[in-house]
Formats: sequence, C-alpha cells, structure tokens
Amino acid sequence: MAMHGKIVTTLELKSSAEKFYKVWRSQSFHVPKHASKHIQGVDVHAGDWETAGSIRIWQYTIGGKPEVFKEEVSFDDENRIITINGLEGDIMKLYKRFMLILLFI
Repeated sequence: MAMHGKIVTTLELKSSAEKFYKVWRSQSFHVPKHASKHIQGVDVHAGDWETAGSIRIWQYTIGGKPEVFKEEVSFDDENRIITINGLEGDIMKLYKRFMLILLFI
C-alpha cells in the first residue's frame, strides 16, 4: 500500500527571504559552516552551484549516524522557490520519492 502526503511547515528566520534564497540557491556550500553539527558537507556531483539541474551530494548526521543525500535542484527565481528532488541516499530507503519545495517569502 502506497502512502501519499505532504508536510508543510513555516520557519521564522532572522534574515531576509532574499538573503536566504541566495544562499540556498547559489551558495549552499556555506550551509555546513553554519550548521556543522548537523550538516558536515555538500559537494557538486554534476553541474555547478547555480545551474538548475545540477546534482549535489550532502553529508549530514541524524541521531549521531552519518548519512548521505543526493539531490537534483531547480529554481524559480521570480517566485523564490527551490525544488529539491531526491535521487539517492539514506532517506530513499524510507521513501520511494522525496521532493522538497522551499518557498522564501
């Protein structure tokens, strides 16, 4: 039996939506510096830091266990939306399909 659904949450940040969008869109290599307890690294596997369709690999820790996530990213600059499509990694053991949509408003 397949399960379908989505989780929606809102986070208040101490920075502007524009700054956060810029970091996640084209400077995500900075994220491990600011969240090193949870995210140890991110590398470009194909493409670059700014091009839609680029593939990134994240190294992170959950519950003390190191994990990996491979994603393909796309961008909607007009609406400040980033779509992350899961390709491989530990989370894909739990989900057949994993998509994260970040909306910066």
